[in-house]
Amino acid sequence: MQRPLAGLTRRNLATELTAGVTLLAIAIPLNIGYAQIAGLPAAAGLYALIVPTIVYALVVSSRQVVASPDAAAAALVASSIGGLAAAGSADYSTLALAQAIICGVMFVLMAVFKLGFLANFLSKPILIGFVGGLALDILVSQIAKMLGITIDSGGEFVDKVFGLVSNLETTNAWSLAIAAVSVAILLLGKRFLRAVPWALVVLILSTLLVVLTGLDQRGVDVLGEVPAGPPTLTWPVIDWQMWMALIPSAIALTLVTTAEGLLVSRSYGEKHGYPFHANRDLLAFGLGNIAAGAQGSFSMGSSTSRTAAMDQAGSRTQLPSLVLAVGTLLLLLFGTALLADIPSPAIGAVVGVAILPLLGIREFRRLWRQDRFEFAIGAVCFLVTLFVGAIPGIVVAFVLALINLAKRAANPAIDVLAADDDAKQSLLEEAAAGTTTAPGVVVVRMAAPLFFANGTVFAAAVKRAVTGADEPVKHVVIDMEAVTDIDVTGAEAFAALEEWLDSQDVSLAFSRVRIPTRARLEELGLLSGQAFFATNRDAVAALVTGGSAPQD
Repeated sequence: MQRPLAGLTRRNLATELTAGVTLLAIAIPLNIGYAQIAGLPAAAGLYALIVPTIVYALVVSSRQVVASPDAAAAALVASSIGGLAAAGSADYSTLALAQAIICGVMFVLMAVFKLGFLANFLSKPILIGFVGGLALDILVSQIAKMLGITIDSGGEFVDKVFGLVSNLETTNAWSLAIAAVSVAILLLGKRFLRAVPWALVVLILSTLLVVLTGLDQRGVDVLGEVPAGPPTLTWPVIDWQMWMALIPSAIALTLVTTAEGLLVSRSYGEKHGYPFHANRDLLAFGLGNIAAGAQGSFSMGSSTSRTAAMDQAGSRTQLPSLVLAVGTLLLLLFGTALLADIPSPAIGAVVGVAILPLLGIREFRRLWRQDRFEFAIGAVCFLVTLFVGAIPGIVVAFVLALINLAKRAANPAIDVLAADDDAKQSLLEEAAAGTTTAPGVVVVRMAAPLFFANGTVFAAAVKRAVTGADEPVKHVVIDMEAVTDIDVTGAEAFAALEEWLDSQDVSLAFSRVRIPTRARLEELGLLSGQAFFATNRDAVAALVTGGSAPQD
């Protein structure tokens, strides 16, 4: 069992503490903004940085991944709960707590039953499209905030855009000025002095400006009072129908967090040479989300941007997360008065700039160059998430993933092998009509399991290899090394192929069969005295000379 804070030594203690201060400066302004995206009070975003962060940091196997609510999760919370309760109401907050607890339970179950592989169905194009759709929806709300325009932040994307455009004449000049300067500082600072916590600088300067000039009296919206004191233990009390209504959105949150979180954990573990344990990371996400729901916060996941910032700061342990938790607690105990006058346009600028990379513009361009079908998958997921909703977006994502999987599996590599049994010299089935492995013998290799999507494709390929030969084929050998499984539909296609070969007076044999695959062939009733060979070379040698040597 890996000890907590693995990798921490006296030598790197100062670096880790400094990184923790940097993380504190980054996380506080972002979490205030993400709480607003989710339709929750600022305190909910800050509470997520205390107990959930501590629990996650002490349990997780990753030494670097930073756990926190992020923009995509916040938008998903808002879009899923917005139809069940009014944003800002007590019922809305209660549902957010319940949703986090459901997510936590799902994470724990995935860890116990080792179901992390389910996240693999969310391929890169699907994640790009899904997160990009959420990001654009968020961006519209943040633009409205930067302009001082009031829109229904919990509404549909089209309604938000219409509300923004139709109310442009109500733009507050001071809000626009604050936002413009804030965006300029954030973008230029990120380009020239990345080590400086520019989000914190922007919030401090803009707050001082509001306090000194009284801009809140001139129409500039401010954050308002944040309750002082630490988070308190709570539990959402709702009826079972509401619990059930939250399950679909909790599934979506869990899957997206699993896919992104495990990918980030694995990549940093490989980069720095420390072990990565997927199920332990899932358990950490589970306990962290249950803690979030039990003390006034909302669903949390991994933060790619903050993890990257900690990596650049030289952090290689979870100590910065503990520094973040302590610093946030001190802020809630003694410094909430400093938060009340933070101008909303500045918060909108901080969140808007932070989510720009999530739009996936660069990734979509790369997909367009690399694979048009994968680009189409990402684009469809983007549009469905944006115009229909986050939950339909994740459903469409899974459907598209299955379609993509079936499309690729339906056209496996099927080779007619050369006589020397050298894979590098194998002839593709369609390469040359009339090709045989040896006189009267065709050895066919299929590089995939045999199942419903490719059974008939494989049978047709073998038939073409037999009928297209320029000399009579007496023996067909199936190289079974890559056939790791056979389903019922694939077995039916295989049985039909056996009957066809028998009608053509062509014998069937197998080579390089795995023991479980042979057992599966027997279970499906596909064996009727066929010869088995250890290698393709053995099969050719035996069949060309007119003999057969079944392998037991």
